[in-house]
Amino acid sequence: MIKRIIKVSGIFFLSVWIQSCASTKSINNDVTDSGTTIHPVQNLEFASKQIRYLIEQDPDSMLFPSSVRKNGQIRWVKAGDWTSGFFPGELWMMYQYTHKKYWKVRAEKFTRQLSSQQYNTHTHDVGFMINSSYGNGYNLIHNAQYKKVVIQAAKSLATRFNSTVGAIKSWNNPRWKFPVIIDNMMNLQLLFHATQLSGDSTFYHIAYRHALTTMRTHIRPNGSSFHLVNFNPKTGKVIWKGTVQGYANNSTWARGEAWALYGFTSAYHYTHDKRFLKVAEKVSHYILTNPNLPEDDVPYWDYNAPNIPNAPRDASAAAIMSSAFLQLSTYVNGPKHNQYLNAAKKILHSLSSNAFRAKNVGNNHGFILKRCVGNKPGHSEVTVPLIYADYYYIEANLKYLALENKNQ
Repeated sequence: MIKRIIKVSGIFFLSVWIQSCASTKSINNDVTDSGTTIHPVQNLEFASKQIRYLIEQDPDSMLFPSSVRKNGQIRWVKAGDWTSGFFPGELWMMYQYTHKKYWKVRAEKFTRQLSSQQYNTHTHDVGFMINSSYGNGYNLIHNAQYKKVVIQAAKSLATRFNSTVGAIKSWNNPRWKFPVIIDNMMNLQLLFHATQLSGDSTFYHIAYRHALTTMRTHIRPNGSSFHLVNFNPKTGKVIWKGTVQGYANNSTWARGEAWALYGFTSAYHYTHDKRFLKVAEKVSHYILTNPNLPEDDVPYWDYNAPNIPNAPRDASAAAIMSSAFLQLSTYVNGPKHNQYLNAAKKILHSLSSNAFRAKNVGNNHGFILKRCVGNKPGHSEVTVPLIYADYYYIEANLKYLALENKNQ
């Protein structure tokens, strides 16, 4: 059985978050207000077995598992794919949890395979790629080379910043002049981390400006979010607002809303700017009071999908939400604390059921969660496993376990 150990000195985002939880309230012995019981240890044990199974499908692979293709085969991707960093991140989290050499050796192997991406200036997702792998790894084993990679990756990401717009460019696509997507809030963690490692505040200020711009341009008054905002790079003015992966330009794409929740909660953690906390709470209110949110709190792929209740669910959005709600609950008091904490518990309970998680080890091609949606309008990865869903599911369970241990 996996040892139930969480160290504050461990994974970067988990460790800095855990350090902020010294005054965290009771978690009610793993039971939500509705009586739902959470089993983080069992969830993590199952996750470890599934990941082992997935590794065994191609133990010598130089690629990274990302999803499952329509023909039923695992979709393996190269280092340049935006999802490449999540699998090594999972391996580091398993090492964080177990302290077993098995996980460390494999985490190091898959992390090394991403070395070239520290110089990638062609995508904003270098944050996902490098901070999930090298960033998490550095804070576990303190490898000096890992530190250099994180800082270099931050330099690469910083080249995409436009001071007139006040944001980092997301895509290199001639369809838009300067596109910024809500997902980009997640890559700010790399910049904040790089400032902590290097002492260079340039990275911090870029991340801070980007969060301010996103707060102003992407978040609607009711707390919902636009997926993409196109700017004029010379004037900084907004040209267009809409979506690419959501249902419609005026709808709310579920995973985008989850990125917003997590991203602004994280931005508040690093900056202590209460404006970011207010945005995170506004986004939370939209999610938790939405009439189209199912009873189990696992959202449809878009909150305004036309065929609800028959629209596909998105377990990846739910996994991101659960991790974000756990963190957000530690920054507020009273009813809001209980509301966010119970939302996280409810989601974890739902995702851990047979409805959204592999029933047995070896099922679901070795992925943990099923029924995720990548890009429905693009007819890509609809109702399939997604590696980042697994990543945030593991992270949420580790966060919950850390809270449980802290309050014992």
